[in-house]
Amino acid sequence: MYFLNNSNKMFFIFILFFSTMIAISSNSWFGCWIGLEINLLSFIPLISSPLNLLASEASLKYFLIQSIASINFLFVILLKMTFFKNFLMDNFFSIMIGSSMLLKMGSAPFHFWFPNIVEGLSWFNNFILMTWQKITPMILLSYYFNKNFLYTMIIFNIIIGAIGGLNQISLRKLMAFSSINNLGWMLFAIMISENLWIFYFSMYSFLISIMCYVFFNLNMFFINQLFINNITPLIKMNLLINFLSLGGLPPFLGFLPKWIMINFLMMNKFYLLTFLFIMTSLIIIFFYIRIIYSCFLFNYFKMKWLKIYLKNKSLWLMNFFSMTSILGMIISTFLFF
Repeated sequence: MYFLNNSNKMFFIFILFFSTMIAISSNSWFGCWIGLEINLLSFIPLISSPLNLLASEASLKYFLIQSIASINFLFVILLKMTFFKNFLMDNFFSIMIGSSMLLKMGSAPFHFWFPNIVEGLSWFNNFILMTWQKITPMILLSYYFNKNFLYTMIIFNIIIGAIGGLNQISLRKLMAFSSINNLGWMLFAIMISENLWIFYFSMYSFLISIMCYVFFNLNMFFINQLFINNITPLIKMNLLINFLSLGGLPPFLGFLPKWIMINFLMMNKFYLLTFLFIMTSLIIIFFYIRIIYSCFLFNYFKMKWLKIYLKNKSLWLMNFFSMTSILGMIISTFLFF
């Protein structure tokens, strides 16, 4: 890995992790803002590259969007601390702080920057953007939120995440819309309890890390590469298992957190929301199956110039991840009951 051989990058990764800890452990809004700013300034050197124009463009876009969100957040907290110390404008402030955090994490309807930036990044940077970069805004959002506003945002996320991914040919954009859909689930999880959110987030991070690892090793960025390139049946089977697990199909591991969430929704009579969650998950599984279907059944008759040879270590790791996806749900079911 390039990051492990580069001390500068390792330093910025450390600062990135450290800044999240500053923001979520701060006891004032101003301390949270400082943590967010350090986080932004440490992530930009990781994604910008003088050799890649797309990465440089993505880093500039990311900086501008995050700066707008930070200015909005700072303005609201200064306004609250200075003029409105009582509870007269509580709803307004909770919506404004919520909007800033949603913009920072790339949530719908503030998601328009997210797929564009994802398109210019490497798989490792995408993994950080889709997992670690969502921790701070989500925890800050859980401190002070308006329920009705957040319910609306959850519905936006699950619907836009499902429909937006239908017409994508780029794997990175596909993963971005999948991330937006999962963000809806995670926002609802953090409204219920932090433990449930930690569980859902860790499961989602594990599954998205598998997909990023597989695509990084195969050097794939577009759907047509899956059937143009010469991929062995074993790797295709790995892709099938991990795609279905990410979509939340039983009996794979990805179904477990969604199952727990649906149980909670049904017990608390959120019937409409449960229906929307299930239907959007079905749409996501549909476009995952469509990709896998193409990958398995299309035969590209032209000579396959690019033959993919994976190191044994990478292949074993992929197989291990796939076995975890298959057996994880079964083992955890026995543990819980």
